[in-house]
Amino acid sequence: MTRRALILALIGAIGCCAAEPPRRIVSLSPDITEMLYGIGAFAQVVGVSDYCTYPPEVKKLPSVGAWDNPSLEKIAAMRPDLVLSDVAQAQLVEDHVKALGLKIVAVPDHTIDDVYATIVSLGRITGHADAAAKLAADTRRQLQQVSQKAAGLSRPSVIMIVDRTPGTLNDLYTAADTSFLAELVSIAGGHSIAPKAAIGYGKLSKEDLLALNPDIILDFVHGTPSRFAGNPIEAWSEMPELRAVKKHQVHAVNEDFVPHASQRMVETARLFARLIHPEVP
Repeated sequence: MTRRALILALIGAIGCCAAEPPRRIVSLSPDITEMLYGIGAFAQVVGVSDYCTYPPEVKKLPSVGAWDNPSLEKIAAMRPDLVLSDVAQAQLVEDHVKALGLKIVAVPDHTIDDVYATIVSLGRITGHADAAAKLAADTRRQLQQVSQKAAGLSRPSVIMIVDRTPGTLNDLYTAADTSFLAELVSIAGGHSIAPKAAIGYGKLSKEDLLALNPDIILDFVHGTPSRFAGNPIEAWSEMPELRAVKKHQVHAVNEDFVPHASQRMVETARLFARLIHPEVP
């Protein structure tokens, strides 16, 4: 689906939901769950995915299962009047949810601008338009503050590793130049040098990484602490020739909010700023 078609579909969904806000929402994405909480619509949520961890109250809600393979039986049992997914998920679950006779709306969360737009759209859908507009504006303002703090500083080259085989440097995946994470690196005062990829994340060989030779590596793998054996950055000793390894600029990033494209990306930008420019208070 093209971005224009996606926007038109989202406008259509907003129009049909505007008359009577949904009372029973199933959120299939942690990004969406966080945004619903931020706009004051969390009380309307009756089900979430296994990956939804914020707000803490989310633990009291039943889960429908994995991000990419939720239980259709559990979704149906919750009797939702609206199911929300992100665009990437929609390719996997949309037809199945519709086959249950349920309404599903897919929202974009690829870029920072997508997040702003989705916050506003969710506000209209759920009956919290004013709170959503305020949240989007506050998020934009706080990201601008991070950017202003980094203005005029050097811009070291940065690669963010979002996944790899635990304990090794095999199967490296990066946040690509087109992703919101790369945008946050730029806001935090770095220069993302990861190659572009259509879906925002791309595979990177060791040879490609060596050719890029970043000043800083932010190493994040979403999962439990036990997913890495021992020190999570020990594996980087396999590539001592890398500039970031030589200068001890490989940083483990394990905060659970980092991969989530929601208003919490402000926390991610601040974290990146501390790692990229620790000299700045």
